[in-house]
Amino acid sequence: MTPVELSRTVLRAVRRAVDEGELSVVVPVRAVVTPPGPGGCGDYATNIALQLARPAGRPARQVAEILRPHLTRSEGVADVAITGPGFLNIRLGGGAGASLVREIQRRRDAYGHGDILAGQIVPLRIPYDIRAEVVADTLVRIVATQGGRAEVHHIHIHPSRAEPAGTDLSHAEPAGTDPSQAKTAGNDPSRAEPPRINAPQADPARPHRLHRPRPQITTLRPTPAPEDPTPLGPDAARWALLHPASHDRPRISADHLLQRESNPLFRVRYAHARTRALIRNAAALGCTGDPGDVPEDVPGGGELVGALAGYPAALTQAALHRAPDRLARHLVTTADALLAFQHTVLPLGDEKPSAAHRARLALAEAAGTVLAGGLSLLGISAPDYL
Repeated sequence: MTPVELSRTVLRAVRRAVDEGELSVVVPVRAVVTPPGPGGCGDYATNIALQLARPAGRPARQVAEILRPHLTRSEGVADVAITGPGFLNIRLGGGAGASLVREIQRRRDAYGHGDILAGQIVPLRIPYDIRAEVVADTLVRIVATQGGRAEVHHIHIHPSRAEPAGTDLSHAEPAGTDPSQAKTAGNDPSRAEPPRINAPQADPARPHRLHRPRPQITTLRPTPAPEDPTPLGPDAARWALLHPASHDRPRISADHLLQRESNPLFRVRYAHARTRALIRNAAALGCTGDPGDVPEDVPGGGELVGALAGYPAALTQAALHRAPDRLARHLVTTADALLAFQHTVLPLGDEKPSAAHRARLALAEAAGTVLAGGLSLLGISAPDYL
């Protein structure tokens, strides 16, 4: 069961509780399902009971108790536990891994894409700084995966003052605009006219027409790199600028080029290359991947399924928080799980390929798809050989 399918399962449980008169609420359009947080358990958790507590006029934990039996009886759900103020923690039953792999096979590079920003314009203001440029370029792609459209504008920041986020674009220029060509008032380039972002046109037939509010503006000012990262090459340079959180100073060193376990970029790209090697070696044995359940006692199997299932949430959070580092760190988690799992994929010695091997191969292929897609969003290549 994928996170999207589980979200629908949660909503069906709410609808059943409403139909049976146990809850008097409007069934929400969306139920948020994420990996469990600290203190949680199982495969996924949802805060739907906390969301419905106020309209239901009941404590969140009581709402969770009402929803629990409906969820437990749902197909594909093995157990439901309640933790904290009313979080529902869901453990999936058989078929979860196979369903997830089939979903990734079906959607390929579009796996994890959503519509939470559908139709929204996301204006990004950035200074003339290489790290800000790379972060904004990456966010354009990440925001697009959630249905939004990011527009990048440059700003001039006087070194003696800082501009607060969320202010207007009176000193902003669209990315790629030559400041010398900006429209000016007089000869003062600092008084350039602001670009108009989706400015609504007046409708003479409707003089009192209400205009949509202007998009919320995000000012990106990540901590600059201490030195020029371009000597590292495009892939390592981008990783060095994107992997740390925005408020952390990036480390610019040749360590990003080392093919060692201590280098997270190497682990991510090596894990992708290993999935490609597994597919090649399996083909030589006449074995192809076929989605199936991977037992929990297979080293790294559960962790890998969890990482792949959590990829859509990581992508959504990266878009909503304008934080590509969240995607980068999730790719490291996925890579580490794959590297622990890879040794179980192919037959050993005289062992013949079995259904278990085909299921593990399909899971490894799915991991390769997610790693390649995530690296592509970061603007980093995913070679088949490394």
